[in-house]
Amino acid sequence: MTTAIVLADRGVIEVSGEDAAKFLHNLATNDIASLKPGEARFAALLTPQGKILFDFLAFALGDGRFLLDCPLSLAADLEKRLNMYKLRAKLTVTNLSGRLDAVAFPEAEAPPDVAALALAPDPRSAALGWRALDEKGRIAAAGALDEYEARRIRAGVPKGGVDFAYGDAFPHEADMDLFAGVDFKKGCYVGQEVVSRMKHRNLVRKRVTPYRAPGGAPQPGEPIRAGEIEIGVTGSSLGDEGLALIRLDRLADAREKGDAPIAGGVALDFIERG
Repeated sequence: MTTAIVLADRGVIEVSGEDAAKFLHNLATNDIASLKPGEARFAALLTPQGKILFDFLAFALGDGRFLLDCPLSLAADLEKRLNMYKLRAKLTVTNLSGRLDAVAFPEAEAPPDVAALALAPDPRSAALGWRALDEKGRIAAAGALDEYEARRIRAGVPKGGVDFAYGDAFPHEADMDLFAGVDFKKGCYVGQEVVSRMKHRNLVRKRVTPYRAPGGAPQPGEPIRAGEIEIGVTGSSLGDEGLALIRLDRLADAREKGDAPIAGGVALDFIERG
């Protein structure tokens, strides 16, 4: 069996009931209405101004049950927010973070041989393998969180709270459009007009961008300068690889001038997205 890594920093919210699919679909950045068991969707709840409040992986269990794999630190707030939006919808919202594990199988190219409550390929990148949700302790961990983090960083997938700030970043800035987190064809959801405008008017000024730093990447939160100009801030890093939230225009200007971006005394070589 491929290596299982229990993600202790993840929580799980259950939304269940006859209105659950419609309810989530009308709130989230992605298509939840068509989500089927064996699939997962990357999505977010936004402010009316289009900024990310919560991001999550949504799993359908069937019979009107959905599980949202979200940051553990935000699980209680997500439960509260969903209950606030619920109004008269026929559904319940339950925080199952103390009962369920989120487990990554980052090396898996085919379904891992586990009987999990929910199991699906990670929708953000094939490099992240498969993801499972199951009762705590039923899937034994065989790998360390650093192994998963190394794959995530190498794949260029941002992590909220480190690579961008919740409540302050737009989906494009957190690369959600690059990692299948926004459905631009679905109908309205909270913040949809702003997200659509940014796409169609090419208003994206900042993005989380991968880099390499020979000799070792700096710690998160280091300001990045090119010459005298601050162009961004470092985020996740492991070894000589990292992610940083960058002003794209300033990075382009720095390259044109031949100014190397530097953070914490280390030169950063930014990688063009394919």
